[in-house]
This record gives sequence, structure tokens and C-alpha cells, in this order.
Amino acid sequence: MITPDLIEIGAYILTGACAGFAAGLLGVGGGLIIVPVLFFIFATQGHESQYLMQMALATSLATIAFTSISSTLAHHKKQAVLWPVVFILSPGIVIGAWFGGMFASKVNSEYLKIFFSVFEFAVAINLLLKKQPAQHNVAIKKTVAAAGGTVIGFVSSIVGIGGGTMTVPFLHWFNISMRNAVATSAACGFPIALIGTLSYVYASYRLPVGGSHAVGYLQLDALLFIAASSFMFAPLGAKVAHSISEKSLRLSFALLLFTLGSIMLLK
Repeated sequence: MITPDLIEIGAYILTGACAGFAAGLLGVGGGLIIVPVLFFIFATQGHESQYLMQMALATSLATIAFTSISSTLAHHKKQAVLWPVVFILSPGIVIGAWFGGMFASKVNSEYLKIFFSVFEFAVAINLLLKKQPAQHNVAIKKTVAAAGGTVIGFVSSIVGIGGGTMTVPFLHWFNISMRNAVATSAACGFPIALIGTLSYVYASYRLPVGGSHAVGYLQLDALLFIAASSFMFAPLGAKVAHSISEKSLRLSFALLLFTLGSIMLLK
């Protein structure tokens, strides 16, 4: 007989596989899948509803902290990461991610759920329209980098993602090629995920949430299995991406985001 624990482990592994596969296909999307699925799983486990979104967001960010390392190393081997850009964005990212987690920890979970759903709809619409900002042949000033990094870190921490959906178009606007923008965004995802996770944990480590396998909002068992399976399936997604049309990929992923966002709003 299958125990509930085994069912939950299977759900975590499947979630990580889908998130890693999607990230490999399009370069974004891990957190956009992980957060709503974890929200549903944690709800079935009987956790208090007022903490569900914070738990899902914190755990999603923690998994991204691990997977971003693998992605960054792969891009670095191809010399695609613009490290000077990463360093100039990082101070703002760190500040934004920290205060984003602290802010989200104090917001009603229902409001976070609505904000996340709207964000998913916005990403899905952007995928369907295939909108990319026009490039401008200007350098990134320190003040602009600080402001941009802060906004990217803050919003990413609130929605539990690595920031690729915002970092890539931000860098592309400054005449950085899509190849370098995606690679540099992957590197920026690590400080977003790490600082965002630490912020959520700091705000919640004294709260009676999550059970024995948790540190505040962070669910350690979910982190372990999701991070491991996403590591394994990301390369498969990247391989399949070369055999499927980009239009089909964008349409399928946009439909998935619309579905997940709608279910979260209706739940």
C-alpha cells in the first residue's frame, strides 16, 4: 500500500521534473510551475492557509538557488555570462530580494496568490505576443543597474522565481544579445534565490509552520526532491527544445501558465 509520504515524494519529484524540463525548453519557468504546484500540495497536507503561499514561495526560491548554479556553470563554459554585468546588478538584486521576502512574509497569503496569478497571466501573454524590447545602444549606468536590480530582486522574491522573465528583457534593452542576456540572467538568479530564501526563513523561523521537516516557511523535503529532479530533467528539456518549433513551445507553456494561474485564483 502506498503511504501518503511516498505520494508526496512522488509529487515533489514530478514537480521538479516538469519545472526542470520547462526551464530547459525555454530558459524560464521553473518557479512559475513550482509555486502553484507546491501551493496545492501544501494545502492538501493541512497547513494553515495563511502561510501556504509563503511556504510555496520560499521553497521555490530555495530550489532555484541550487538549479541556477548548474545553469550558470553550463553558460560559463560557453563564455556567455557577462560577469561585470552580474556584479553591477547584484547589489540592487540583493537589496530587492531581501526586502521582497520580508514584505511577502507580512502580506496575506490570499493577496500573494492573486498577485502571483496575475503575474503568470502577464508572462503567458508576453509569450504569446513574443514581445521583446527594442535594443538601445547605451551602457548600463550604476544608478540604472541599482534601480533595475532592486525591482527585479523585489518582484522575483515575491513571486518565487529566479527573475529571468524580467532580467532578460532588461539586459536586452541595453543592446545585450539574447544569448548573453539569458546566460547573465541565469547567474543573477542565484543571488535572487539565495537572498530571497534567507529573507523568508529569517521572517518565519520562529513561527509554528511547516512541521518537523521545515525551517520556518522552507520545506526541506520538498526542496531536496524538487532540486534533484529538476537537475536531471533540465538537460532533457534543452535537448527536446531543438526538435520542436519555438511557436509550439511558447503556446504550450503559455497555456500551462494560464491554467495554473486560473486554478490558483479559483481555489
